[in-house]
Amino acid sequence: MTRVAENTAGTGIGAAELRALAGLVADGDVVVLSGAGLSTESGIPDYRGETGRRRRAEPMTYQTFTGSEAARRRYWARGHLGWRHIARARPNAGHRAVAELQRRGLLAGIITQNVDGLQQAAGADGVIELHGALDRVVCLACGDRTPRGRLEARLRAANPGWEARADTINPDGDAVLPGEVIEAFRIVGCERCGGPLKPDVIFFGENVPPARVRDCYALTEDAGALLVLGSSLTVLSGYRFVRHAARHGVPVAIVNRGATRGDEHALVTLDAPLGATLTALLDELGR
Repeated sequence: MTRVAENTAGTGIGAAELRALAGLVADGDVVVLSGAGLSTESGIPDYRGETGRRRRAEPMTYQTFTGSEAARRRYWARGHLGWRHIARARPNAGHRAVAELQRRGLLAGIITQNVDGLQQAAGADGVIELHGALDRVVCLACGDRTPRGRLEARLRAANPGWEARADTINPDGDAVLPGEVIEAFRIVGCERCGGPLKPDVIFFGENVPPARVRDCYALTEDAGALLVLGSSLTVLSGYRFVRHAARHGVPVAIVNRGATRGDEHALVTLDAPLGATLTALLDELGR
């Protein structure tokens, strides 16, 4: 029988590979570590996968954002437009499969590097948002946190008649716009103190809060297995948990489109689409 005939429909992986993945997950106490690749099927691009390579997107850094009002205006003008795209996105089959694994009692925890909130929208509980979430806004002066929808309403009121369109949306909701459109955009400050506002996400160059990192380490070292979904593990933020799992003898499985930095630590690696593969995994576990 050829490899094509052995492949599980829609996944591009063989039945033996799927059984190996199911064998790890079936024992339970699995910790999921998800990345941008899990959300690309919902129309949200990534930075380092196939869609990211096509765009060559340069993310906003913390130092740039905090360093000048012009940078913040650029981000919020672009983010104001890009948020519409993020807010319209809906969970895909991969998100739903993770939520179903949790419902079946097979997961000990979920850590996501994504900031889109789609895993929770699919029904998952207790998700650790490693890099925060775009649906919240934080004041850099007083620390007050408010819903993103409230800020969006204030930005619309401050920019009546402002019109813009973008062909490119980045994973953090940052839309690419021409300079003259950005210069015409007015930003608003914190309602409590007037300070500068920032999305409640970890920008490149910014550190994840230590307590959040400790929680992820604790989950990882006590896991029955670590299941990495849709992350290239290029940055240390997520890769450290794969290394931590390996040091503690926790088996690692990785499902991603393309090779990852953590492949050498993994017992199982599948180069396959997330939605179809996780749906097939649920079917295999149900047999």
